[in-house]
Formats: sequence, C-alpha cells, structure tokens
Amino acid sequence: MSVPEQPASSPTSTSPPSPTASPSDAPPPEHGLSEATRLLCAGVYFDGQFRRRVIQELVEHEERPIAPSLGYDALPVLAHALRARHREAMTGLVLLAVWVVFIVLDLSGVGSQTLLPVPWCLAYGAVCFMSWFARGTRSSLFTLGRSVIKEATRGRLKAVLPVLPFLVAVVYWAAVLLSLFRGADAWLAVVFPILLVPPVWAYRNHVASVMRRQLSRDAFAEKGRVGLPATAQFRRIGTAIAREQHARLVIYDPFRPFVGAGEPYKPWSVAMELKHPSWSAPTEAAEADAPPRPAPVSFTKSAPASGGGASLTGREVVDLIKPRLAALRTSAAATSRDRLRFLQVEELVYLPVGLPRDQVDYAPEVIQEHLDRAVGEGAEARRHFLRVRVGAWDEQVAICLLVRIHTQGGMLVLEVAPHVLTPVRPEFKSVDVLAAHDGDGPLRDAVRGVLTSPSAGFAAGISLGHTALSLFRTWLTMPQHALPDAPAASVRELGSVKEISLFQEMDISRYVKTLQDRIANGVQEALRSKGYETNVFDQYIINVGEGGVFIGDMSGGAVASGERASAKHLDTSTETGGGRT
Repeated sequence: MSVPEQPASSPTSTSPPSPTASPSDAPPPEHGLSEATRLLCAGVYFDGQFRRRVIQELVEHEERPIAPSLGYDALPVLAHALRARHREAMTGLVLLAVWVVFIVLDLSGVGSQTLLPVPWCLAYGAVCFMSWFARGTRSSLFTLGRSVIKEATRGRLKAVLPVLPFLVAVVYWAAVLLSLFRGADAWLAVVFPILLVPPVWAYRNHVASVMRRQLSRDAFAEKGRVGLPATAQFRRIGTAIAREQHARLVIYDPFRPFVGAGEPYKPWSVAMELKHPSWSAPTEAAEADAPPRPAPVSFTKSAPASGGGASLTGREVVDLIKPRLAALRTSAAATSRDRLRFLQVEELVYLPVGLPRDQVDYAPEVIQEHLDRAVGEGAEARRHFLRVRVGAWDEQVAICLLVRIHTQGGMLVLEVAPHVLTPVRPEFKSVDVLAAHDGDGPLRDAVRGVLTSPSAGFAAGISLGHTALSLFRTWLTMPQHALPDAPAASVRELGSVKEISLFQEMDISRYVKTLQDRIANGVQEALRSKGYETNVFDQYIINVGEGGVFIGDMSGGAVASGERASAKHLDTSTETGGGRT
C-alpha cells in the first residue's frame, strides 16, 4: 500500500497575545531561534560523542526521515556539528603532522637522548593519553579546563583518576630536566610539546569566537541560522529535514513509534461500550414478567435520545476537544504568564515506514486526506493523533500529549500518551560563560593552551579518526539508496539529561493533569450530546485524575496501586467499562 507522507511544513498553533500583553508576553520565538536550539548548537563543540551521534543520524543514515523536532530546529544544529567536525579535523591533521615529525626524529636519534626506558614520543604519548582519559572519553578538542562529561568511576579510582595525569606529566618533565642537566641531547622532548600548543590555542580561540559572535543570546537572536555545506549531498539532506521536521505527517517504526516526543509519562487508555440509558439491562424479576421483545437495534446506530440519536464519530470527539484546549490557552494568555498561553494543538497522522524517503508526498492536500481518513478509523498502521504540546522553562522541559480517539464496533477507545522532553545537558550552558567574556588576555589563553594541549591533542587524533571513518562509511554505503527506515534517534533527546528538578516535576504534573481534564471534558460532552451514558467514563476519569487504577474487566480479587498500597476483597460489585470489579 502506498504510504504518502506529510506536507513541507505545517503551521504551529500559537496563542493570540492578550490585548493587554506587554512585549515580554509575546509568543515564543520560532523553533530555529529557541533556547533549546542554541544550546544544542553549542553542545556539538563541547561533546564529541554528541556531535558524532547527530551526524550519524542525520547524514550517515540519510534514508531515515528526521524525528519530529519539537521546540527546536535541527538544521542549525547539524550545520554547527559539521563546522565543528571540519575545524577539529583540520586541527587534528596539523597535530598529526607534528607527531609524525616528532616520531621520525625521535626514532632516528636526533636530539632524543633519554634516560627513560622508552623513547620520548611514547613517554609524551602516555602523558596525552592519561590527560585525555581523565578529562573524559566523550570530551572534544575544546574544553573548559575541567571534564566536560564526568565518567562513571567508583571507589578509590574516582579519587585517584584526576591525579594520575599530573603525576605522569611530572615524571615526564622531571626526566627531561634530568637529561638536560646531565648534558644529554634531549632538546626534542622540549620543543615537541611546545609545537603542539599553537594549533590547540588557535582552535580554542575559534570556538570562543563562535560562542561570542554566533551563539550568545543576542547574536543568536539576530543571526542564528547557519547554512549547511553547499554540496549536492547536503542540499538534499537540508531540503528533506526542512520538509519533515515540523510536518504533520510522521513516519514511524512499530518498535519505536514516538521518537522525538520524549520519555513516556503515565500513559493511559479507556475502552468502553457506547450505550444509551434506554439500553440498560432489566432486573431478573422484571425480565421474567416482561413479554418477549424484538431484537435490539445495533448500537452503532443509536436509538433516538436527547442528543439527537446520531452515531458518534471520532471527528466529532476531536472537534469538541480542540475548542476546550483553545479556551484554556486563551484564558491563560488573558490572566497569567503561564506557559499554557503558548499551548500548541495540531492533528497528526502517523504512517508506517514503507516508501523511500524521497518518494513520500508531503503536499498539504495529501496530508489532509490522510487526516480525514485516519481520524476515528482505528487502523493498526495509519494512526491519527491530536498532539497537545506545552514548552516550559525556555523549552528546557516540553510536555507533549498524543491523543487518539476512535469509535468502532459500538466502542469508544480513548488513548492518551503523555511524553516529556527533559532539559538540555547543563554543560552546554557553558556557551554563556564564554560569551560573557570578550577574551581573557593572551597570557591566560596561552597558559590554558599549554595546560590543555596534551588532552586536546589526543582528542583531536580520536576525532580525526572518527571523521575519516564517517566519511568513508557514508561514501561506501550510499545511505540515500538504502532500504527505507524510520527515525531511530532525536537530536533533542540525544542532548538531554534524564533528571529533572522538583519544580519541573511539579509543572509537568500540573500541565498533564490540566490538559487531561480538558480532553476528558471534551469526550464527556461528545457522549452527552449523542445521548450516551457517561457514568463509566466519569468514574474512569476520576480514577486517572487521582492516580488510581481502572480495571476494565475483572472477576473477584483485589487491586492495589502505588507506594505502600494495600487492598482487600469486598463483597460488592461496581459496574465499570465492560465488566465488574
């Protein structure tokens, strides 16, 4: 079956500003100028592994559509990642040339008399390796004089590891001074480490300049966009990313359907039979005395009731939910500075991977046709979702509710899957530290270059190897012609932490409960407008709202949920959706 996809771009719902709103209450910036975008752009300079994962996902796997970019723009992140990789690779080539000369002269015996049992090149190589290993194997050529990523160490190793590079360096320089004091020809052991400093110094100055002139808050707001390299490959990739990342059609893999939305946060669903009050089962005594009745009318075509008796469709439920969410956004804009005033509501269609990436049709009319057909159909492959999103804490925390409603076979099925995008890594905020200082003076920069050159030199070599491998792998596999695939990772999720603060957790809970309440009200109104019973649905919503558990079909036993919960069997029964508890 043909699997067309989504339009080039989809408008994002933003709240109308309040008539009395001040300039600070203006709608949030475009995705390309968001705080999350800025920090992710800076992160590719600080974390080499993050940069490699971004390039791997967006370039080496060109056959995969990009995951939805919620609250950020992946294009400038990829552009900065490619620029950082290119500049770091050039620095690595210069350092490699210096190393080659050093090794050749050292092994030939020119100016390399040593008292150590190993050549000077191996001894200084040990200094560089220990310095790089202690700083963190995920660190890049640019560092801030501390570990960019703290490695997981335990016990005594955690206390000893920071000291090892210093001890190895002391042994090396003590051996050099002792050799010179004894009159040995060891000038190479002094000159070589000095020659490694200028390339590292130049790279550090370049990165600091990028942070000040392109990624500071003011500069990024004015000229945040940077372009991809002007080659056919990157023009093709850039066009595809711009078409897909904010589209209303999403390609998914069944084993990873919601890539880009964040971590699941208490998902829930309800399936209930659509019944009118007139269909209630009579008591046994009444049924025995009653005359035979004709066969009941199928409940998919409901009998006349106060609501008009028409059957309920998924589109009607969605259309009743959306105004309630819009009213929540409007009231928040008029009465507070709550992030709900920037609530985004849009309809999406999820399609399974099938067609090659360049054959997917993102024309607006094609997407609208998918949306019209998918809403309420309850299909297994093509799925309609209502996405409700709130970006809080400057897009550091984003709450996304994916809501699916369909009414098939006389049943109402409501699925709500909240997801949370956690904050961007705090070390990426070092961009503001660098942007706040217009240079620290040549002397301080020189000292930092000397101190960081051992670890930076080794990191440059590692980065050069990764770059060569990435380019060779991309050339060899030709990913644009690979089998179609769905997104496997999101740039935003790759650059996020797992932990959130207590305040952020409180806000997430508040937003999710508020949005779920409006969604439930819309479903209740849809049921009542068609004359259906709502008792079962009301009880279910109460249980969900209070953190309880709803059991759709159960016979006997007892249920307990939550920390230190307990339960006992009661000799009573309460009617629920399709069964008794």
